[in-house]
Amino acid sequence: MDFQLNFEQKMVQESTRKMVEREINPIMAAHDADKPLPKAAMQKIFASCAAMGLTGARIPEEAGGTAMPALIMGLMYEQLPPAIALAVMAHEGTGSRLFNSSSPEQRERFLPGIIDGSTITCTGVSEPGVGSDPRSIKTRAVEDGDGYIIDGRKIWITNSTICDLMNVTCSVGNDERGLSQMMRFVVEREKSPFSAREIDVLGLKQGHIGEVLFEACRVPKENAMGEAGDAAKVLTLSWLANRPVLGLACVHLAQRALDMAVAYAADRSQFGRPINNFQLIQGLLADIAAAVTTSRLLCYYALNCIDNGERANHVSAMAKRHATVACNRAVSMAMEVHGAMGLTREMGLEQLFRDVRMFIVPDGTTQILTLIEGRELTGVPAYRH
Repeated sequence: MDFQLNFEQKMVQESTRKMVEREINPIMAAHDADKPLPKAAMQKIFASCAAMGLTGARIPEEAGGTAMPALIMGLMYEQLPPAIALAVMAHEGTGSRLFNSSSPEQRERFLPGIIDGSTITCTGVSEPGVGSDPRSIKTRAVEDGDGYIIDGRKIWITNSTICDLMNVTCSVGNDERGLSQMMRFVVEREKSPFSAREIDVLGLKQGHIGEVLFEACRVPKENAMGEAGDAAKVLTLSWLANRPVLGLACVHLAQRALDMAVAYAADRSQFGRPINNFQLIQGLLADIAAAVTTSRLLCYYALNCIDNGERANHVSAMAKRHATVACNRAVSMAMEVHGAMGLTREMGLEQLFRDVRMFIVPDGTTQILTLIEGRELTGVPAYRH
């Protein structure tokens, strides 16, 4: 057992960090921190990520992807600004889902643009009233001649307002239990128009989280993927890696908060000495560091389990649940170290605080992840009969 990154892993981590400093951070700094980045800016960012292999990370090399080990992918995502990490994951995850459930003809049509970053993509599953239980979706796809007509609404969809292509999960009927028979459709925005609007949310302000409306949206039959009823399995497989990667986005934020708190505690003086001399300040710093370290290691472990072919349902859920909760608390404690200055926009901690809170919900809320862990431990699903 080796807890140290090897030379290759360190080099990948460092090259990604340098790419972010050189190519992504200047783009983000040139735009309003409280508004979604323009699509043109995101296209430049996706091109940079594509050059690093991130936009095809889970697609085999023979299909044009980079087939990265999950741990390598996580190490790279950890270096990205979290709003960008979420956008790239939505894009790359869509490509992975397309590869896993598409025909050779569909792969030839759709994957090249996804892999080179020129076609911005996303996946539409969640709906108003339907979050953690995708088998209850209401968006319908009805067969009509040589195509399908899609009607419904999707919400909390990353990249939806800037995407060129969306992988939409629809119901094509119900099974004997009354649950939706899910099927996926590639909706090309130019050929099958739909409307989308930005949702004003707490954090990740430069990202794109939107609501989508499909009204008599006609999609050709050749854009239907897989078989009715197989969508849940494809979604689950991608969530396994997504969860620890989202945990690492929180680690990114908490590490920044820790670095800021350590520096501030050394610089700020009270009662005639720097506040890092005081036991309670040292206690806060120690707790922040423990949250960062345990979260990082648990996320790395979950990704390593995936690489080893182990059943990772339990540890994947555990990694995201622990990292999001621990790192939320870590950022809050860093604000306490800063006192009143921690509440100012000037310091930037309030942005970290808003951003880290955003990751508790996507790809499984804390409560749902707890139930997944409980199911894996006991063999008893608490939320389905």
